[in-house]
Amino acid sequence: MNLPSRRQVLQASVGALGLTATPWIRAQSAPLLGQGDFRYRQVPGWGVLDEKTPVKNGHGLVCDREGHVILLTDHTANHVIIYDSRGKLVHKWGTQFPGAHGLSLVREGSREVLFLTCLQTHRVVKATLEGEILQEWRWPETSGKYEAQSQYKPSWTLHTREGSFFVLDGYGRDYITRYDAEGRYAGISGGAEGGIAHWGPHGGMVDGTEGESQSLLIAMSDQQHLLRLSLDGQALGRTELPGGNPRQIRSHDGHYFVAHLADNWPTDRNSRGFISVLDANLRVLANLGGTPPIYDDQGQLRKMRHQEEVFQHPHDLVVDPQGSLYVAQFASGGTYPLKLERV
Repeated sequence: MNLPSRRQVLQASVGALGLTATPWIRAQSAPLLGQGDFRYRQVPGWGVLDEKTPVKNGHGLVCDREGHVILLTDHTANHVIIYDSRGKLVHKWGTQFPGAHGLSLVREGSREVLFLTCLQTHRVVKATLEGEILQEWRWPETSGKYEAQSQYKPSWTLHTREGSFFVLDGYGRDYITRYDAEGRYAGISGGAEGGIAHWGPHGGMVDGTEGESQSLLIAMSDQQHLLRLSLDGQALGRTELPGGNPRQIRSHDGHYFVAHLADNWPTDRNSRGFISVLDANLRVLANLGGTPPIYDDQGQLRKMRHQEEVFQHPHDLVVDPQGSLYVAQFASGGTYPLKLERV
């Protein structure tokens, strides 16, 4: 005789009492995402707040040293939403960034600061975690690459160990502007004449651990590849991600995590996305919510696609020190961040 499982007994008991399922039962019934050593389950209800703290599009995510998860949204009621590890609201601020897009957390000695980009106001802003604006940068007029501020639509900032940083103009003219550690203009590269395709340089990171040389690793969104550049803008290599649409890259524990907006974007804006996990050589090891990665005999990655109906349009992600994964989503019905725990 086949005996019911513990989960089935609990579900039946809960149903008989007219109650809703417990988070433990819901978590156990959530689909297992990923392959190999990278398997995750969503934590139901994490981060869901009330109508007083709305999300329009989830754009950026970072974790601070206190374990808070910080979301950037373009909803003008509250651009920055700070969660504790349980998904409860700690603080929120900001009403002046209608085109809020990129979010980076930078450690400056003993303090942490945020860098935000805004597509509609054409600026980059540096702020405290509590919302005090410390500095801002408008369009790089002295570069000679722009005739008007409206042509400049910064998507993300990338930061070196020494404090200098780069601004990706992912929605404007595709240039990469560099600033020194004091925030002074230090040069510009990329653009069409630099071989950077339009609708390409969306997000990314400065790659290279302590003692290693640094390079830019850029998520080339609609171009479906990652691009590696030297800090002075010279091409060092590219990694094809067919079927993906890489919007942001985050590193954790020797691996890279890539948020793909959708598997057929922008041709089909209803297509859904997934998360890729890559090794140190940028080889895809697993796709969370997507088909398993397959490489052919020539070492070429076959086209990937979404598989589980979990993500809609992943736009950014962050991994906490415990290995849990958080995902912010664009054009997904105002969804709050998703939390996934590693199984």
